[in-house]
Amino acid sequence: MNLLRALATVSSMTLASRVLGYVRDFFIARAFGAGLATDAFFVAFRIPNLLRRLFGEGAFSQAFVPILAEHKNRHTSEEARALVDAVSSALGIALAVTAALGVALAPIIVYLSAPGFAADTSKFDLTVTLLRITFPYVFFISLVALAAGILNTWNRFAVPAFTPVLLNVSFIVAAAFAAPYFDPPVVALAWAVFAGGVLQLGFQLPFLARIGMLPRWRLNLKHPGLARVLKLMAPALFGVSISQISLLINTIFASFLVSGSVSWLYYADRLMEFPAGVLGVAVGTILLPSLSKYHADGAAEEYGRLLDWGLRVTLLLALPAAVALAVLAMPLIATLFHYGRFTAEDAWMTRQALMAYSLGLVGMILVKILAPGFYARQNVVTPVKIGILTLVATQLMNLAFIGPLRHAGLALAIGLGACLNAALLYRYLRAHAIFTPQRGWGRFALRLLLAVSVMGAALHFAMGSPAWWLQAGWPAKVPALGGLVLLGIAAYGSVLYACGFRLRQFARRGVE
Repeated sequence: MNLLRALATVSSMTLASRVLGYVRDFFIARAFGAGLATDAFFVAFRIPNLLRRLFGEGAFSQAFVPILAEHKNRHTSEEARALVDAVSSALGIALAVTAALGVALAPIIVYLSAPGFAADTSKFDLTVTLLRITFPYVFFISLVALAAGILNTWNRFAVPAFTPVLLNVSFIVAAAFAAPYFDPPVVALAWAVFAGGVLQLGFQLPFLARIGMLPRWRLNLKHPGLARVLKLMAPALFGVSISQISLLINTIFASFLVSGSVSWLYYADRLMEFPAGVLGVAVGTILLPSLSKYHADGAAEEYGRLLDWGLRVTLLLALPAAVALAVLAMPLIATLFHYGRFTAEDAWMTRQALMAYSLGLVGMILVKILAPGFYARQNVVTPVKIGILTLVATQLMNLAFIGPLRHAGLALAIGLGACLNAALLYRYLRAHAIFTPQRGWGRFALRLLLAVSVMGAALHFAMGSPAWWLQAGWPAKVPALGGLVLLGIAAYGSVLYACGFRLRQFARRGVE
């Protein structure tokens, strides 16, 4: 398997999903702006989304994929199938119970996650209504993550990467066409979440059948593989999802700020999630199965080389993305969101949050690369310890920054906390000789910084004044933003090429 080709496939699919995600946010911002209704919806959506990352993309996937890869490579296909059946049956029961409890306890959950809403009865009641509709999303999307883990282990990366497109389509239809038929209109977005979960799960089932791994109802709580997954998953529920827990706590802080604060953070987070998903999730997804195989085979040298490759590719792509987000914050926000009820003040407030987030983007992405270095070795204790320290530090920074910086201070704390998390993970891997950098990092870093500096300067001088972006119509802004993106790519790429970077230098093969 060509890892660079696999990365291109996953990244392109994820890119399509993220671009469509911006289309969805354009329709949401145009229809609802940033106020009481969107604050209520984003809180109601964030809670099941957090659980989705805990049960699905986070702890469960990191615990399940290494063990499934071990069964695939060391045991028969029928034994691997038995593990899939046992895990999916147990997970299905747990998720059904969780979804039912979430619907029943919605008022308590809203009060705990956004206590500031309790002062406004209409806002609180609307959030409870929306949460009861969105909470079953946890059931569907976590099973989607289970299916994705199976498909990724069999090197079917494209299908899981494309699947999120269906949620965005559901949102667009709801915001653009269905909203007027609901009272209040924002309820249409909640039903879009529910429908998106059903569509994503239904889309992946045929592909599981093609590889002979469509789960069957075989509840076997004594299966040794299930016990190992649960043992790894229990502490990983916390450790691998620190950033999401921090975001939830940030929502609590933001609920006490002026109306719109939750929405400003959401729109900034959506922009930050673009490179985090396209780069971090994509690289982490293709690394984990190969790292797990190398560890199972005792190939420590190949393990280190693959992790080194992942870090270099990540920095090569993540650092310019972080600089571009900071420099082009207003052009991006004005082009994507500044329409309809999304005001100029909303754009300025979102810009503050995005610039703060951008300072920690590289750290956020590196965590997604370094964490598989632990989970492939079935080591969950160390990331949990580091995660606890990171969470405490993030909340201390929240308390320090929220006074002078308001909502932007909350974004800054998340970003700096992610950098701390990545630094501690890296330090542990180095200190315990799990990872040793390959030769040439100094020269690599100098050339990378030169290229990023040239790109940042070119974008800064070319983008013009924020006032123009706020006043211009979309027919002028869209091509202007496209031109800036092309300019940034050209400036960065030409400097890298002049410094001797070639695409073939990053070619690498993983396990089949």
